[in-house]
Amino acid sequence: MNKKLLTAALAATMLAGLGLTAGAEGETIGVAMPTQDLQRWNQDGENMKAQLEEKGYVVDLQYAGNDSATQASQIENMIANGDQLLVVASIDGDSLGTVLAQAKEAGIPVIAYDRLIMNTDAVSYYATFDNYLVGKTQGEFLVEALDLENQDGPFNLEMVTGDPGDNNVNFFFGGAMDVLQPYIDAGKLVVPSGQMTKDEVATLNWATDAAQSRFENILSSNYADGTTLHAVLASNDSTALGVVNALAANYTGEYPIITGQDCDIANVPHIVDGTQAMSVFKDTRALASKVVEMVDAIITESEVPVNDTETYDNGTGVIPSYLCEPTAVTADNYKEILIDSGYYTEDQIQ
Repeated sequence: MNKKLLTAALAATMLAGLGLTAGAEGETIGVAMPTQDLQRWNQDGENMKAQLEEKGYVVDLQYAGNDSATQASQIENMIANGDQLLVVASIDGDSLGTVLAQAKEAGIPVIAYDRLIMNTDAVSYYATFDNYLVGKTQGEFLVEALDLENQDGPFNLEMVTGDPGDNNVNFFFGGAMDVLQPYIDAGKLVVPSGQMTKDEVATLNWATDAAQSRFENILSSNYADGTTLHAVLASNDSTALGVVNALAANYTGEYPIITGQDCDIANVPHIVDGTQAMSVFKDTRALASKVVEMVDAIITESEVPVNDTETYDNGTGVIPSYLCEPTAVTADNYKEILIDSGYYTEDQIQ
């Protein structure tokens, strides 16, 4: 047993009698986030930091500016500084094997956060939303909005997904395509650009400007003659925003149905006015809360909460996981889910 974890476990027994959590001893938890360029990572990091500090932990929160080498260096410093546990949202799921081997050698547990870290046996647990369900929800929304069960079509569809180094893309895209592919095969959905593989529809770093640039090219090549674009499968809100921007500058036809994910504050007004038809909401407060439970359980050597022990194989074996459930947000329910829950205020989305 890791000596630090043994000490923490013994201390937890004494602290319980004082009504304190194990975190009140002040163990340091390293939290490695990818970037501050996307709103959701700022929220994830701050929510987790606040909840861990409330438990009495010291939090070493680092953002890596979407640079894998920087993230590896930050994690290496966390290990050298004696952080007792690492929570890592990776930039590139295949790039951290070497540095995380150091964590394993030092007896430091690792929770992969949101994005599964691949091809390393140093990952102890995985905490995320049900990412396959995210994609499936987006696909089902398009099926219902286009009434594909009853309409012959054909309807024109284009697709925009995320960074090829993000393992979640496999689940987002896979979940959506499991729903949509039968309609493509039946000819009810067609993709005029011909761009249909995961690599063809990828967006480096999930960047809005990259999504916008690619989509402007799609519009000029396939829709400048007045062809109607009926739907866009956008895997998240930063790419959906790129699509919205491209449409505003380059498209005058019937407005398409656009999906998204994360309910970013910049996208909510578009959801309210119908420019973006929906976004899959992942309440980062709920995920942060679950990670704090997992951290507490690991530090005190209690039973770690997981609800999936079959799905997420990182190449070295299945990683015990906790999956939070996402929710579809539209103009009809945004107030209840985003405002009434306290996630945003009305003023923030004006």
